[in-house]
Amino acid sequence: MKLIFRYINRHLGTFLLSTLFLTLEAAADLLQPAFMSAIVDKGIKNAQVGQILFYGAIMLSIAAAGAFCAVMRNRFAGRVSQTVGKELRHDMYHNVTNLSMENIDRLRPASIITRITNDVSQVQDFINGIMRIMVKAPITCIGAVALILIQTPKQAPVIAAILLIVTFLVFLNMRIGYPRFGTVQKRTDSLNGAAREFLSSVRIVKAFRAEEAETEKFEGVSRDLAYANTSALRTMAFFSPLISLTVNFGIVLLLWISGSGRSEEIGKLMASVNYMTQVLFAASMISNALNTAVRAGASSERISEVLNEKPAQSLPESPLTPKIQGDIRFENVSFAYSGAVNAVLDRISFHIPAGETVGIIGATGSGKSTLVNLIPRFYDPKNGRVYIDGCDMTEIDPAHLRRHTATVPQKALLFSGTIRENLLWGSAEATEEELKAAAQAACAEEFIEKTPNGYDSVLGQGGVNLSGGQKQRLSIARALVRKPKILVLDDCTSALDATTEAKVLKNLRNLFTDTTVLLVSQRVSAVMRAQRVLCLDNGRVKGLDTHEELLKTCDVYREIYRSQIGDSEEKDININKYKEEEQNV
Repeated sequence: MKLIFRYINRHLGTFLLSTLFLTLEAAADLLQPAFMSAIVDKGIKNAQVGQILFYGAIMLSIAAAGAFCAVMRNRFAGRVSQTVGKELRHDMYHNVTNLSMENIDRLRPASIITRITNDVSQVQDFINGIMRIMVKAPITCIGAVALILIQTPKQAPVIAAILLIVTFLVFLNMRIGYPRFGTVQKRTDSLNGAAREFLSSVRIVKAFRAEEAETEKFEGVSRDLAYANTSALRTMAFFSPLISLTVNFGIVLLLWISGSGRSEEIGKLMASVNYMTQVLFAASMISNALNTAVRAGASSERISEVLNEKPAQSLPESPLTPKIQGDIRFENVSFAYSGAVNAVLDRISFHIPAGETVGIIGATGSGKSTLVNLIPRFYDPKNGRVYIDGCDMTEIDPAHLRRHTATVPQKALLFSGTIRENLLWGSAEATEEELKAAAQAACAEEFIEKTPNGYDSVLGQGGVNLSGGQKQRLSIARALVRKPKILVLDDCTSALDATTEAKVLKNLRNLFTDTTVLLVSQRVSAVMRAQRVLCLDNGRVKGLDTHEELLKTCDVYREIYRSQIGDSEEKDININKYKEEEQNV
């Protein structure tokens, strides 16, 4: 709850204004029964029409003032709650953008989405409730009890007993409900995660006709959420009627004790009953508000986890900003993902001079993608050091390093917007000529020109209106727009045919001669064109040399080559085919 009140404190003036109008509104509600009592005892009993009109006019004036205060209270309450919600979402999003990949892996994207949306909504409802219910209810309750005691002092023991019972029930409701509402939020995380996983892989689901299995999986997490909500709401369903029963029993008891029937007490008795009804209303509001507070408390803890999360990667007080040329050196580097038992990379050492093109190949799970993810410092090694141009990577400003590095991941990721807007992610200052040059180098110009509006053609979310190969070529073009000193191509040509792949790689060699290119691929035909090839196996370097030398010295590389290219005559045929493709492009 400290988090919530810290954000409220930023808008303390508006909050206090809302509280002031709410207090005046509650006072107006409390004054009504007192004047009704005066109308009965002084006007109706004595048949004084003037008194009835006089007190009636006062009641109307008070009602009008209360209505005005309610409007102002709602206005200020809405402003504060919506502003705090906006600030929470902004601060969470901003902090997430500064976290390292290790932090995001631990928090889980689906959970982060739930916290930014659902949890913030819970906090907004609570803040709005503070200024609409949680402040008004205690004022109404305390004021009504005080006025009952003024009107009928002999009812003090009954009122005290009722308040003690109601307070106990409210406390018990909060104690039992808190863990249940926390479980609701965790189940909501699971539901969002299942929905996100299905929607991101819907094509695979349909291709394998796994709709029924995915539906059962979703029904499972949906059922868990329903059970958690039912358990939490059952608490409210149990305690709310008990609170109402207690207060209503007090009203009956009050009427029974006041059953003297003396006419001079009828107005006061009416007022006391009215005040007891207000106590019932206030107690119900307090119970509901505390349930909201319980949910908001659970949500605020989850929000605090994101806001208080510190980047796993430490930064020096004065980070270095060296001139990036692209010289890369790994020294005894080992890495394991958080929570993993086995290391993905094991004591890797190698050196890549600036401007060299190096192919990286290995079996699935050999650590290729993990290795290249260390270079833009998405992760830090658990042991060993990575040096960029002679500087320890942990000493370099990550923003400076990534400004001179471009990465094309395995899965082509495009954003909603135009082709031009996606390419400008590489460099916002890029000219039209630079965009076209990058597109031509990536062999994307040919299909861009065929789209209805060229570079201004709108892409769907994730580039759904493009083929896999088109998305990969656009992703490569976006990276080339940056004109990086280090270019990481993480198996990003898998959807391209051999001719197009050869043409793209040839363009890279010819146009980016001073760029260090790391080409990750499963295909020997792609990496064999590189100046050197780095062969990985089970997280270890098995060889780093030219294609020809690795065939002589590296058993792992030779086995991969034979499995893809073949032996003897078949090998010669395939090699000639690749040479012809290079000459054709």
